[in-house]
Amino acid sequence: VAENIYIFFFHSCDYRSCWVCFATDEDDRTAEWVRPCRCRGSTKWVHQTCLQRWVDEKQRGNSTARVACPQCNAEYLIVFPKLGPVVYVLDLADRLISKACPFAAAGIMVGSIYWTAVTYGAVTVMQVVGHKEGLDVMERADPLFLLIGLPTIPVMLILGKMIRWEDYVLRLWRKYSNKLQILNSIFPGIGCPVPRIPAEANPLADHVSATRILCGALVFPTIATIVGKLMFSSVNSNLQRTILGGIAFVAIKGAFKVYFKQQQYLRQAHRKILNYPEQEGA
Repeated sequence: VAENIYIFFFHSCDYRSCWVCFATDEDDRTAEWVRPCRCRGSTKWVHQTCLQRWVDEKQRGNSTARVACPQCNAEYLIVFPKLGPVVYVLDLADRLISKACPFAAAGIMVGSIYWTAVTYGAVTVMQVVGHKEGLDVMERADPLFLLIGLPTIPVMLILGKMIRWEDYVLRLWRKYSNKLQILNSIFPGIGCPVPRIPAEANPLADHVSATRILCGALVFPTIATIVGKLMFSSVNSNLQRTILGGIAFVAIKGAFKVYFKQQQYLRQAHRKILNYPEQEGA
């Protein structure tokens, strides 16, 4: 009996079972076994081919990714055959290119944005000053000044568009409108008392604001030129006509925006919540 127990214990210690396919030594006696981690018991042995497939699934095509045991979290020691000099150089070049591509893509993106801003600035100068006059101005200017000054034109337009001066004007009018009766005749309801002060929406929370600011800023020189030609056709200077057109457009648009926001403010201030309608026969 003692001999049988010893034989059983001996076979139990040498018993190997793959934790991937659950096959044993008796299923495939020619299979190559490996003990890749610190696990003990039934999970310490695994077929080399099964573990290779499992590592491939975890790496997902990235042969340099590290893979660890799912039970003991020990990192597998993966070695590759030595590369020849040609393959080593090719592999090194491939890795260097992979690391440099993100920086190159960022540089190309920044360069594209910069030259787009330069082109937009040059077109804006010719549009505001005049085609011939704008070309003469840029030809006489220093190239370094053009490379720095032209891309700042769209930047300044966007920064100027971000100034919400209508909100400041509206707050001042609501504060001092009772002292200036002429404002009530132009914008009805500004000086009227309201039952409550509604909560105003945060402009930064509007996801459309960024696109509206960008489009409005970039299209502003064109609108200023058109308004200047329509309203100030008697002015001979293209620059003065465009400036006057831009001022007129900003003033008219701001007045309509102030009126629209005030009406929305009053509508929110006079909002009421009704009683829940009771059902008949309840």
